[in-house]
Order: sequence, then C-alpha cells, then structure tokens
Amino acid sequence: MSHVPPKSTRPSRLTPLAALPVFMSLSGARAIVAGEGEAAVWKAEMLAAAGADVEVYAPAPCEELNAMAAKPPAGSVVVVRREWCPADLVRSKIAIGSLEGAEAKAFVAAARAQGVPVNIIDAPHLSDFSFGTIVNRAPVTIAIGTDGTAPVLAQAIRTKIEALLHPCLGAWAEAGRGLREHIKSRLPMGAARRALWQRFAVTALTARAAPGTGEVEELLAKSPPTRRGLVTLVGAGPGDPELLTLKGMRALQSADIILYDRLVSPEILELARREARRMLVGKAGGGDHCSQQDINALMVRLAQSGKQVVRLKGGDPMVFGRAAEELDACRRAGVSVEVVPGITAALGAAAALQMPLTDRAHTGRVQFATGHSQAGSVPDHDWATFADPSVTNVFYMGARKFGEILPHLIGAGLSPQTAAVAITAATTPRQRSVHCAIHELPERLAEFDTSQPCLILVGGSMARSAEAVSSRLSDLDHLACGR
Repeated sequence: MSHVPPKSTRPSRLTPLAALPVFMSLSGARAIVAGEGEAAVWKAEMLAAAGADVEVYAPAPCEELNAMAAKPPAGSVVVVRREWCPADLVRSKIAIGSLEGAEAKAFVAAARAQGVPVNIIDAPHLSDFSFGTIVNRAPVTIAIGTDGTAPVLAQAIRTKIEALLHPCLGAWAEAGRGLREHIKSRLPMGAARRALWQRFAVTALTARAAPGTGEVEELLAKSPPTRRGLVTLVGAGPGDPELLTLKGMRALQSADIILYDRLVSPEILELARREARRMLVGKAGGGDHCSQQDINALMVRLAQSGKQVVRLKGGDPMVFGRAAEELDACRRAGVSVEVVPGITAALGAAAALQMPLTDRAHTGRVQFATGHSQAGSVPDHDWATFADPSVTNVFYMGARKFGEILPHLIGAGLSPQTAAVAITAATTPRQRSVHCAIHELPERLAEFDTSQPCLILVGGSMARSAEAVSSRLSDLDHLACGR
C-alpha cells in the first residue's frame, strides 16, 4: 500500500443515442400536414401549439379537425379540402404525413426534394424524425422518446414526471426569462451567477403557485453578489445511486470540484454537474490511496480560491468517514464547511438483506465499530460489550482483520455459534452475502472480492433475521416448484 497524489478524472463519454433529441423553433413557420384521421389532427394541433402556421391537406376533413382549425392552441390552422401536391411543400419548414403505401413514399420524396424534414405517422422507416411523448410546462418542455420500441413505457415515464412537476412551473420559467438580461448585467459568469440561478431553480421546483408580484425580484435581492468558497462533505450512500439524498444531488449539481473516493460508483458521479472538475483521491480499503493530509490541504486550498468543493464519500461522512479531520482542517483555515448526510453502510445492508438491526423483543442496542485501528492493526475495543446477546454489532472495514478479531470476541464470552452476516457491495448489483456461525466467518470471507466494501454484522437480531431470510427463500423455492 502506498500514497498516491489526487488524480483528475473526467465524466464518461455519452453512450450511443437512438436519435438526437432536438427542439425546433416553429413560431411563424409554415408546416404541412397531409392526410386525415385522429393522428393527423393531433399532429396538426401539436405543430400549431408550437406557433406554426399549419396547412392541412385533407379531402374530407373530420369535425374535430375543423373545430381545432377554428380555435387553434396557438399559431394557425388552415384546412385545404383536397389532396396534397408536391408544390405544397415549397418553403415549408416541416412536413407530416398521415399516409400509407406509395402515397407515403411519394410524400417523403417530395419533402426531401425541398429539403424539408418529414415524418410519416407510424412509419419510422420512412421518417427523418419522430415525436416524443411530451410533458408540457411551457416554456418548459420535456420530450421522452423510446425510438418507437416502447411507447407505453414513454407514457408511464411522462406520468411520473408530470406528478413531480407542478403546473405552476411554467409560470416560474416564464418569470425567469425576464431575469436573464438583468442577471447578466449584474453578475459576471461564474459561481455567483450560477448560485443565483440555483436558488431560483430550487424555489421554482418546490413552488405550488405562480410567483406573486415582486416575489422573483425579492428572491434576486436576497441573493449575495458574490459567493465565498465552500467545502461540503457529502455522503454518497451505500452504493445504489437512488439512495443519494436530494440535498446531496443538489450539492453535486452546484460543485466546481468534486473530490471523491474510489468506492463512489460511476452512476452517482454521473449525477454531478458535467462542468465540475472531478478528482479521485483514492481511499479504497487496503489499496493505494492519497494521504489524509494531502486531501485536507487540497480541499482547503481549492475552497480558499473561491471554489465550491464537494468531498464525496461512500456511506455517511460522519460514520467512519474521517469527517473529524476534514472538518478540523476547514475550521482551522477559516473555510466554510457544510455536511450532507448519507445512508450509512449498515442501514443500506440491513435494508438490502431485509434484516432489521433492532428487534423490540430481543435487541435493544446497535453498536457500530471499526474493524481496524488507525495503524491498520486490530482495534483496542472493550470486547466485553460485544458479547452482550442483546446487541447487534456492526463492523466497518473489518474483513481483513476479522480472523484476528474473532479470538477477542470469543474470549470476551461470545458464543462461537453466534449468528453472523457478511455483505459486500450492499445495495448494488455486485452485492454478495454469507450467513453463518461466527466461527466459520474468517474462512467464508476468503470467498469475497476484497476490492469491494465489506460489512460484518454479528449477534443481536441477526439470528432471528437469518431464520426469516431462510424461511423466505424456502417459500420462494416452494412457489418455484409449484407446491
């Protein structure tokens, strides 16, 4: 094991896209719809809602189309009672066809001859583009596409997003439009301007009513003209990116620099602002790592230069996360520091295994303990406290030393038959666990990937929880066999 310097990393490259999502401005543009039917009416309405002047060529238009043409949502809709012809596509910006067979192919050829992007409804193989499922909070528009493979899934995603975004969001976005020039003239590009927009965004996303008179101006007035450097210790949770807190995500979105540990998953880093600089500062158990002194010095130096620094670490920063040393370093240097808690590994493991850490009838206390000392040896614990049968003991970072810890536990009175569980990479797809008597655990730990974080849970509610897990797995086996 050796010390290594912090290493800058970069966001991962984009994975392949099924299609390029593009928002096209159609205000005042000429749009052509050819054909009839419900789908043609819907596409004409969508184009008009975007501000286009829509011409619909339909020999026998339905009542719904005529009604919509009489009162379009925006733009205009004119119904032409005849078949389309190639000349109709001249100087149009977009063309939609509710057509089939040879007529559809002719429409596509005529549009492309004029350089007009074309869509044939329900014929992606003929189309230059497709329409996504839309969440409309104008001027905020969210389009969801599945490349035509799963439209029902797109609808389900839309429903979920609509439930998250209050209808008043559009009014706040419209209010923000008027702020742009004012903010540009008041604040230079950089952290202060970004902080103001972040304050506006948080307010808009949590609002349940449109902004009142003077509310946006008041928000602007309260924003500080400059922003000092700040260090935020953020807990990334046990591994599953969905277990990152909303406050932790906001910190990642506002960071200039992220100092992250080796065990923080790439999926969590992808939630950060893409412009943020990322620096790997090691600290994977037993491997090469940056010294804590180097991390402290780097963190303080960056904050003193005015940067918003996120120190991102697995689990919770206040539970075996070296937070005391980092907080002290910031305070000694006069650097502002905040802490965003995360779900600590013990709670993530308990949830993943469905094994409660407490049991009202049998387990009255939970004890978190480190599995190694600062020097890397067996820690000098009061081992008698671990032999109490009413205590669930959780060892962090104890896999490598557990063979040496076990004699201390048994010597203090813990039965060799005490139930124990070891789990690595809890809450992630790489999760593995073993349930056994404590005297068997050192041998079983040899099966684990030592590069993954490992948690050991001993005694207390583990015996009853292990019985419940075995019963649940047995029930599943019976169901699978049809018994």
